[in-house]
Amino acid sequence: MFKRLKNKFRIRKNWRITVREIETTSEVFSFTTTKGILITLFVVAALLLVAATYLITAHTAVRYLIPGYPNKETRAIQEANQRRIDSLENEVSLWAFQVNNIQRIVTGREPIDMDSLRVMQKDSTSSLYRQLYAQKDSILRNEVVNEETFNISSRDRNIEQLEGIHFFTPVKGIITQSYNAAIGHPYIDIAATEDEIVYSVLDGTVISAGWNDDTGYTIQIQHNNNLVSIYKHNSRLLKKTGDRVSAGTPIAVVGDTGNLSYGIHLHFELWHNGETIDPTAYIKF
Repeated sequence: MFKRLKNKFRIRKNWRITVREIETTSEVFSFTTTKGILITLFVVAALLLVAATYLITAHTAVRYLIPGYPNKETRAIQEANQRRIDSLENEVSLWAFQVNNIQRIVTGREPIDMDSLRVMQKDSTSSLYRQLYAQKDSILRNEVVNEETFNISSRDRNIEQLEGIHFFTPVKGIITQSYNAAIGHPYIDIAATEDEIVYSVLDGTVISAGWNDDTGYTIQIQHNNNLVSIYKHNSRLLKKTGDRVSAGTPIAVVGDTGNLSYGIHLHFELWHNGETIDPTAYIKF
């Protein structure tokens, strides 16, 4: 019995396959094969079918007919949205970093250097890194609350407090674009000669100094009376984060750096209590 079963399932057993007509029983064709060859042919055919299906769906337009498969337009929109999200995250991170530095300077602690922050970003377990970026939401909420509590009379009193302050002219040149917050230009652009020195307008502390792809070499200084001055598109910086400066101290050199620069000039901003103000109202250019 065991021998009969062995012979029955032997894959090398010869088979003869014949095709005949039903009516005449005449032989159309026939061939001899084995069970092993038939199994091999079946496996090869299955593999070829799988490979052909993969090649057609992966490398032809047929794949776009599959429900849920993203087309080229969808993927382009996704990539554009991802780039926007990354840009917004970078802006929020830089803003949170600057606010944190102001808080550290006010409380008498050493400010964080931008380079050291990049190192901390590689180690997301850093307690300082988590603490810095965990404050984003609360800082934003406080900013919104502060904006809502401002009124016209308080702003007028704040402006009056600046009338007696003597500002040093940041750079010698010609104003090519004036301050106009209504059209989204809350700063001034000053055309100057190449390698012209940029000066601090008041005594203060450098809260940020480094490179930005859009604004080039940028430096920001915190002054008394809740004043902040910002100088962009410099060719190089002469001060670093945490340095104390006096009015008239050289802090940078005029340049044409950054994607948003259109020529050799200084982009100058003046902020008071979290709002931009017209520098030409207080500084003689």
